[in-house]
Amino acid sequence: MCETNVYIEKDGGEELYMENVDVMQPQAGKILMKNIFGEHKTFEGSIKEISLIKHKIVLKKGP
Repeated sequence: MCETNVYIEKDGGEELYMENVDVMQPQAGKILMKNIFGEHKTFEGSIKEISLIKHKIVLKKGP
């Protein structure tokens, strides 16, 4: 499977935001995420890091 977990940069570390994400769409300073269970979340910020090997995406608040 190709889904990944999404984390938010927080207090010098990372906090799990959403598991098993398979779709991410940028939308005017926001990122819409959908996972394999049909759940949706929107985050205001940008992508800090993507690791395809670790199936991990880290987001940060702001542009």
